[in-house]
Amino acid sequence: MENVVLIIHLILSLGLIAVVLMQRSEGGGLGMGGGGGGGAMSGRAAATALGKVTWILAIAFIITSITLTIIAAEKAAGTSVIDRLGAAPETQESTPLTPPAGGLTPPTQGDADAPLVPAGD
Repeated sequence: MENVVLIIHLILSLGLIAVVLMQRSEGGGLGMGGGGGGGAMSGRAAATALGKVTWILAIAFIITSITLTIIAAEKAAGTSVIDRLGAAPETQESTPLTPPAGGLTPPTQGDADAPLVPAGD
């Protein structure tokens, strides 16, 4: 289900990009264009077909975004990461250390101050 919604989401995003790039510039962006005798400018221009398609794709994109968020939230664990950080780790029962076979023992605090000398010397 998630993959189907994700594929639809990607198709909608590519379609939205294409439709926005196909639209004619209104001339007011970034302070360019401006004035001119192109006719009377009304407060709200009539919606073109590309404008309607842009709105439809944008609404569908938002719906798929929300759907993907809901699907991801359902898959997530019941607690947040911060809740998991605050939890104390499980403690194991302490058992006395026994030296491993072969006579090797783990280093002690006194061994840290001793100089390193090869065993054969």
